[in-house]
Formats: sequence, structure tokens, C-alpha cells
Amino acid sequence: MEGKTILVTGAARRLGSAVAREMHTAGARVMLHYRKASGEAEALVAELNALRPDSAACVQADLLAIDTLPQLVADTVARFGSLDALVNNASSFFSTRFGSIDPAAWDDLVGTNFKAPLFLTQAAAPHLLAAHGAVVNITDIHAERPLAGYSLYCAAKAALLGLTRALAIELAPRVRVNAVAPGPILWPETGAFDSAARAEIVAHTLLQRPGSPQDIARAVRYLLVDAVYVTGQVINVDGGRTAHL
Repeated sequence: MEGKTILVTGAARRLGSAVAREMHTAGARVMLHYRKASGEAEALVAELNALRPDSAACVQADLLAIDTLPQLVADTVARFGSLDALVNNASSFFSTRFGSIDPAAWDDLVGTNFKAPLFLTQAAAPHLLAAHGAVVNITDIHAERPLAGYSLYCAAKAALLGLTRALAIELAPRVRVNAVAPGPILWPETGAFDSAARAEIVAHTLLQRPGSPQDIARAVRYLLVDAVYVTGQVINVDGGRTAHL
């Protein structure tokens, strides 16, 4: 990835920041997208630039404002001169009880988890095609094995998984498109899963422990750097949870 540019959405915190650090370690120049976490994004940019000057920058955007996504791509190319890889990581996650799903929840969950990755990849495609680049979408193991109480989120992630395979066809042979599906990596900050629910999830995970953000970041690095003959695929990074769900 030396000399190449990667755009990571939702990169200020949690999984996104781990991906940004991993790809920076691989030699990439990193554009960190954020929506609200400006302080954390700027701190991470300073950290990365201290390690390698002029190798990181950040840009604010609301991914639900679809008309602004081409500008997000343009800002990345203007800053670093190219766009070689895109990681669609930004995501909303919250429960939607069936029977009370409303248009606001639809706009948020489908918008961040499916609509924005579609239109951002479309905006980035000319640059990715020119660079023979790659895309990694962060899906979820529950895209294929839905989680009770989260029907809309799971459906949106399932749409993103389908989009991954569809875009692998649309952008072949010059751009590879793959996905990483996390299992129990970071618990939601909303407190949606109490200690008993967490223990039950871990008990149904073959490795008997949660994973770490670095596990996801390393899978993304593999798909972007090493997996030159892999496209249209999803890697479940879940400690074996889906083996017997």
C-alpha cells in the first residue's frame, strides 16, 4: 500500500480507527471520514502524521446526504492525488421492534448501511478503476443469520452483502470488491446487550471470547493487500460463532 490512498468511512473511532491504523502501518496514505467525532478524528490524524508526515487527513461528511458523496471523493483525491481503496465501515446500529418500524429508522439504518456505501462506491469508481483498486465493505454475520429485534439493521446489512457481490461483477476485472463480517467484536455503546446477553453470545462462540478491532483490521488488510485473486467474497471474523448459530 506504499504510496496508495485509502478512504475509510467512520474512521475516527472503534473499528474504523483500527482499520485506519492498520492500513497506515501497511504504508497507505489514509483519509479518515467522520460525521461528528471531529476531536477524535483530528487526534488520530496527528498520531499518524507524527509517525509519517503528510500521510493522513480527515474530512467531515454526513453520509446520508447522498449529493455530497462525490465531494468526499473529490476531497480525498485533491488531498492525496489518487484513490486506490475504499472501506465502507460507517454504520448505524439499533433495535427496531417489528410493528413499530418507522421511516426515520429506515432512513438511518438503510441509509448508512446500504445506500451510502452504494453511492459512495459509485462516486469513487472512476478513480478505483484507474488505480486497479479495491473495496471492502464491513457487513455483519447477522446479514445472513438475522438477530431477533434487529430486523431492519440485519436486512440493511444483507443488502450490503448482496451489493458486495453485485459490485464485484460490475467492477471486474479492474476492481476487487469484498466484505468482512464481524461477529462479537465490540459491544454496542448503547448498552443494548447486558452482561447476561454478552455471556450467552460468547458461550455460542467457538473460541469462547470476543474478538478485537485488530482482528477486523487485519482481515481488511488481507483483502486489500494480499488477496489479489479474491473478489465477491465475505470473510466472517466471528470466532466461529456462525458455525453453529
